[in-house]
Amino acid sequence: MLIHKALMDVNESPVYLLLNPAINLSQKDLPVTIYESELHVIDGSPQLIFVRSNYTIETVEAERISVDHVAHLKPSDGGSAATQLAAHLTGIHSAIKMLNSRVRVIHQYLVAMQKGETPVDNSLLRQVSSLVRRLPAMESQKFQDDFLMEYNDTLLMTYLAMFTNCSSTMNELVEKINASYERPAARRGGRGAFM
Repeated sequence: MLIHKALMDVNESPVYLLLNPAINLSQKDLPVTIYESELHVIDGSPQLIFVRSNYTIETVEAERISVDHVAHLKPSDGGSAATQLAAHLTGIHSAIKMLNSRVRVIHQYLVAMQKGETPVDNSLLRQVSSLVRRLPAMESQKFQDDFLMEYNDTLLMTYLAMFTNCSSTMNELVEKINASYERPAARRGGRGAFM
């Protein structure tokens, strides 16, 4: 509660998220409980208490696909899933850099054409015009807001996907440790376990 009160200086209504690390294969919901703080009068004095809150998870198809993809990445050739994800993101970064350089070349060519340094090519101008008409107006505030929202959602989904992958790896590690502790304990007649 002290940490929660300290966070209230930054955010006026933070939530308390409780993650249950126990594995229950029959459970279909996330092992997460969310609590909100409410002010109640107890014995004549106001006190903050945690009250369980219901939640629903809403996603779009692209988010489900990306989380599922990262969660099911399997290491190949000794590389980890994080290494594969880093290689994939590096490939996307390279593609964006290539696109940027090509757009820059087209821009320089159009500027040279406008200055009269190169001859006017109407066929090329029609193609560039057609391409530009397909793009949304990117200078509007709505575009900036939508872009930032989509960007933040993508970062959040990447974080959640990596968290899911890390949890899966941690679960496999705990299972291996439990299996190694159970063997010697079975020989002694007892039972030992980790976590």
